[in-house]
Amino acid sequence: MAVAVFKGGGPPPLPQRVELDVTGMSCASCADRVERQLNTVDGVRASVNYATRIATIDAAETISPDDLCDVVRRAGYDAAPRALLPDPDIDPDRGHARDLLRRLVVAMVLFVPLADLSVMFAAVPTTRFTGWGWLLVALAAPVVTWAAYPFHHVAFNNLRHGAVSMETLISTGIIAATAWSLYTIFVRPHPPAARGVVQAIVGSDAIYLEVAAGVTVFVLAGRYFEAKAKSRAGGALRALAALSAKDVSVLLPDGTELLIPVSELKEQQRFVVRPGQTIAADGLVVEGEAAVDMSAMTGESRPTDVCAGASVLGGTVALNGRLVIEAAAVGPDTKFAGMVRLVEQAQSGKANAQRLADRIAGVFVPCVFAIAALTLGGWLLSGASLNHAVSAALAVLVIACPCALGLATPTALMVASGRGAQLGIFLKGHQALDATRHVDTVVFDKTGTLTTGRLSVTAVTAAPGWDPDAVMTFAAVVEAASQHPVSLAIANESQSATPLVGATAFREIPGRGAVGQVDGQHVEVGKPSWVGRRREVASEISRARFSAESQGQTVVFVAVDDKVCGAISVADVVKDGAASAVAVLHDQGLRTLLVTGDNAVTAQAIADQAGIGDVIADVLPDGKVDVIEQLRDRGHRVAMVGDGINDGPALAAADLGLAIGRGTDVAIGAADIILVRDDLTTVPQALALARATLRTIRTNLIWAFGYNVAALPIAAAGLLNPLIASAAMAFSSFFVVSNSLRLRHFAATSADLSKR
Repeated sequence: MAVAVFKGGGPPPLPQRVELDVTGMSCASCADRVERQLNTVDGVRASVNYATRIATIDAAETISPDDLCDVVRRAGYDAAPRALLPDPDIDPDRGHARDLLRRLVVAMVLFVPLADLSVMFAAVPTTRFTGWGWLLVALAAPVVTWAAYPFHHVAFNNLRHGAVSMETLISTGIIAATAWSLYTIFVRPHPPAARGVVQAIVGSDAIYLEVAAGVTVFVLAGRYFEAKAKSRAGGALRALAALSAKDVSVLLPDGTELLIPVSELKEQQRFVVRPGQTIAADGLVVEGEAAVDMSAMTGESRPTDVCAGASVLGGTVALNGRLVIEAAAVGPDTKFAGMVRLVEQAQSGKANAQRLADRIAGVFVPCVFAIAALTLGGWLLSGASLNHAVSAALAVLVIACPCALGLATPTALMVASGRGAQLGIFLKGHQALDATRHVDTVVFDKTGTLTTGRLSVTAVTAAPGWDPDAVMTFAAVVEAASQHPVSLAIANESQSATPLVGATAFREIPGRGAVGQVDGQHVEVGKPSWVGRRREVASEISRARFSAESQGQTVVFVAVDDKVCGAISVADVVKDGAASAVAVLHDQGLRTLLVTGDNAVTAQAIADQAGIGDVIADVLPDGKVDVIEQLRDRGHRVAMVGDGINDGPALAAADLGLAIGRGTDVAIGAADIILVRDDLTTVPQALALARATLRTIRTNLIWAFGYNVAALPIAAAGLLNPLIASAAMAFSSFFVVSNSLRLRHFAATSADLSKR
């Protein structure tokens, strides 16, 4: 196929979008390679997300998905057309992480005795015994072959396609260290036993097997934690997929129903939704009434009452009543599928940051090979022996191996994770930690984040001549038979009230309320407009209603024997500690913002109680993402705090996502930091821990890269004794580990919080 060449006013529009699941990629440079290969095809524009292993392709109609899969296979990987939603039961990264863990455990077990024996035999030849070399080989062979196989495999693939990555350097360093060690042990004449410590060090053999094994152990640890982080990132998509309807009951023209897979549902088909079922597609209610739980899309705890003519969204749940819905948007066109794409796109943006190390490797690795070749040639041209020239060249390759680099990030994350667990904070990975240094805006969700997420009774107002406890009791006996969230709040609140005989002749009126007989009296509980119809309402009840509704609370009236006897206010209350957490953030110069799908009145009331000045209400999940993107476009670094399904895209899109640990799997999967305790005071503490962890990682990386860069000319000059090189490498790793261990004493003081 020819390379596409577009002229004039930009590339022409491409009529079809294809998504492929790409397998076999082991690093971000693999994704770059697949992307470049696809983009060489005439009529194709492609983007490959390494984090989710998805290739998104705009292509001409003449190009089939099978043709695109063949292009990916020619690049050395495999691909298949992608399903609409990921299988919630399949985690492609979990098996990879388990495989890396097995290799890591075996490598660590063998590395400890190998390191001790290698140093001893190299520095003190008198300790050697018959077969000592074979003992070292037996310990090292499983590590440098089987345990290090993932690095060798990627390096070989890179070699086939003329590319290099950090795996190329790692594999080459392991092979070089192993080869030179075998030469030293079995071919090169061994020096006589030395007298004195200094002479022993200077004249020691160049046995690098412990270096080869050490590189394998340290880098495997880093790859294992990366695989775990990718598994969690994919968990957000799998959790979303688990919420979607799998089957749908289609209404046929003769009035019968046919159960079909949701993927076969077509626009304008009518389908039936019963209580407790998930709505399969966006559509219009043509028959029936029900309360619909919209939390999957809006995050709000209060359900929405729908009837004929109302619009509903796929992924939401009917709580009561039977609905007949005409499908208006199905499959990838639903807002639910759009929310899945939002999470994918946000994760793709974060994955781009992970490619920095591979871009560095693209320059660093060829430079190392060039220095090694120049070292070999330079020493040979200067008249040095082949043995000395090869030794210096191999020293360059060995010293460039990123031992400390492999420890820099995972060690800091391990220590920070342990300290965070003590504080109720879980750091999932380092990908977004860089943003914490510059975060200047914290966006809060409302329901379940600033508030408890559960409706509670806030006030009971009785008409003259009535007792508030009696009003609550009558209402609770009727509402106890309902599963409506408002009913549950009233029933739970009155558990300590004087019990009466359960309601008889109970009947629920969808969208209005409920009726029943309590102790021989007719009781109605529901919307003021319904209960108060054609009835006199006392002024005290009316004032209580308007006062509560002005604060965004829900009000129900209670009527006994055709008389309105009271009003009950229900609301989602602000969490303890929310106001103090917001105050601390303000003290540190951070701006706070409340973004919610609830109405403006309720949102402003909650914001006033929490001390948040800026409010954006009535937004759906894509609206929250738009708010965050607009803030970022204006130069702000944004942290998002949420807990609900609808918060997943915004948590993934923000520079830093913080999820409440008791929230949904979707929010937890999409966030970068999990707040284990349901306490908002951990938000400023989590930001401080993230910044401290980031500073530690940066210090570790500067040291690790600096060590390699400084040691390379020394090795090239032939001045790096093998034992001294091993000791220097060990000290570099010791520095990285000890620097990371300082995080064990982290405490979120005001000074820590102010370091941004």
